[in-house]
Amino acid sequence: MSFYFDELELETVQGRPSYHMITEQVKDAINKSNIANGICLVQTTHTTCSIYFDEYMHDKNYYDDDFLQVDLTNVLDKIIPRQQSENYPYLSPGPEHIAYGMKKTDPNYPAVKWTMLNTDGHLRSDFLGSSVTLGVKQHKLLLGSVGQIFFADFDQTRARKRKVEIIILGETDE
Repeated sequence: MSFYFDELELETVQGRPSYHMITEQVKDAINKSNIANGICLVQTTHTTCSIYFDEYMHDKNYYDDDFLQVDLTNVLDKIIPRQQSENYPYLSPGPEHIAYGMKKTDPNYPAVKWTMLNTDGHLRSDFLGSSVTLGVKQHKLLLGSVGQIFFADFDQTRARKRKVEIIILGETDE
């Protein structure tokens, strides 16, 4: 049994969800892995982000989001409204969590209270999940005829650099 690890870094935007089709990067990792048959796990460790499997729809809006992503955002807006202020429309984050968050130090993202108003991003990622696992057969990712892998960042408070982990395990031809 062989294992292969790879990592992608993606840039997200502020003010709306960020979507990235990452299928080609995952296929590249499979090629580099030399694993012929096994499974490929694609995951994010960011709690406001998701990895999901869907069809690419070709038509895009002005932000370069395909129409299925726009539809997904519109549906999620109806069931998980964007957080506009502290404690509306959500209880989270409460004062204890804000105090915890304000103690964290990250030179790329200074701690300011408004950046914690992202409960909607957490709930949206809870719906879609943080990973997909797909089979690898004869060095090919099993996507079907139209399947694609997408990364979404639902935290709209600020632009960030996000990471996606690719873990491939299986047997090589050797």
